[in-house]
Amino acid sequence: MIYRFGAYALDTEKHELTRGAVAVSLEPQVFALLLMLIENRERLVGKDEIVERIWKGRIVSEAAIASRVKSARRAIGDDGAVQRLIRTIPKLGFRFVAEVEAVSRPPAATAGQGPALDPPATQEPSARPSIAVLPFDVIGAAAEASAIADALPHDLIAELSRLRWLFVIARGSSFRFRGADADIGKVRAALKVRYCLSGSVEADARSMTLTVELCDTQDGGVVWSERFRCAREAVHDIREQIVQAVIGALELQIPMNEARLARLKSPENLDAWSAYHLGLHHMYRFSRDGNALAASLFERAIAMEPGFARAHAGLSFTHFEGAFLNFSDDAARATALAERFAEQGLEHDPMDPFCNLVMGRAYWLHGDLDASLPWLDRAIRLNPSYAQARYSRGWTETLLGHGADGQVNVGAALQLSPLDPLAYGMHGVRAMSHIVLDEPAQAAEWAERAARSPGAHALIEMIAAVAHGMNGDEARARAWAQSARRRSPGLNSDDFLRAFPFRETAIRRRIAEMVDRLPV
Repeated sequence: MIYRFGAYALDTEKHELTRGAVAVSLEPQVFALLLMLIENRERLVGKDEIVERIWKGRIVSEAAIASRVKSARRAIGDDGAVQRLIRTIPKLGFRFVAEVEAVSRPPAATAGQGPALDPPATQEPSARPSIAVLPFDVIGAAAEASAIADALPHDLIAELSRLRWLFVIARGSSFRFRGADADIGKVRAALKVRYCLSGSVEADARSMTLTVELCDTQDGGVVWSERFRCAREAVHDIREQIVQAVIGALELQIPMNEARLARLKSPENLDAWSAYHLGLHHMYRFSRDGNALAASLFERAIAMEPGFARAHAGLSFTHFEGAFLNFSDDAARATALAERFAEQGLEHDPMDPFCNLVMGRAYWLHGDLDASLPWLDRAIRLNPSYAQARYSRGWTETLLGHGADGQVNVGAALQLSPLDPLAYGMHGVRAMSHIVLDEPAQAAEWAERAARSPGAHALIEMIAAVAHGMNGDEARARAWAQSARRRSPGLNSDDFLRAFPFRETAIRRRIAEMVDRLPV
């Protein structure tokens, strides 16, 4: 079916909106919303209906609905003030009010009648990762095991739904698969998901063991698994801790697997989400070449899907890196771009924690630490299991001179994501918190761990040089300073304090004296 209104045509088979002969780029959810409103144009469409159809019944905010409506209006030349095409009925819902002509597509040509039409599109333009969380198997007959076997997956579905980059199947669908029915092939065929999270609960007289397993439904391979053990009577007390640990692991493991799959594709076959995840992989290398490659992949994702909020956020992060690590020849321009792309990400999806995170980090480049805190706090509220937001919060607190508070948030980040690609930075912030608290021995211990962690860059090595110098270990201080300056020639106290804008003058003076007296 083709729906025509004004200069626009919406083709349900091609999954395409056009204005004249020009295709209009739309995110899948925005296309689905526009189609829903047009199909039901004779009546009001309530917000609950929209959530059920577009988000499959998942819990979403009013802002998420408003964002999709705004994007739909923008795509068809409407806006919230004029409402020529999509009208808002306050507190109730929306209605498509333009005149629409519905035209049936001509049937495909048969043999001898000319060439067949192009087959309709069978996939969405973007392959966002998707997951089904199944009820856990119960081993044994303990009542507590049966209760937690359903309760824990329910909690996981609720928390995973906070992750804006992951499509989560609603409980009503995924909980159909129990016991023998929970075959990975059946789950993939019925729910069309890329990942499946399953588990088991086993109880004995004194303890309970929970095993959680993440599978890739394309090949049935295990991507990640973990086992949790606790006293039988304590399982509900630590339920939240288990959920946070699992969410933290999935935030790391799924993007890593997506990047691995993207690397196996030919570059011309990358879709927007594959380009995005491959961009993340290169972004976290924190190298000049990796950063440039990440930026090009995020730009490619945006070219394919202009409303891809996370790709804008990723591009903001690469410009942050450019200014932070002096990859850019024009730090002021890199700073402005980091802020601009963070704003664009928020414009497309204000509820995405990653978009809020990069907005907060952009303020660091201005040295405005206080302004960064509300954005970082918002990222944490949107996703309490977001390790990098906790880490960034701890980093900001440390720079403000609140070392003890910084340690709390960095500790939480390391607990949520012990294998995080930015773990070296978390260790480095912990070292700086001890410098703030005038605890040089502990600072040196954490700084050494940071500098020896995978991915550590020149600034992390200079943290180690400063910490060892303050602890009186001149040899280690000189060694790390020399290594840092081999990787970043000319690295001096101005560079270091521009990257780490400590608030307190006394701390800045101590660090500057230490950096500048170490050998170049």
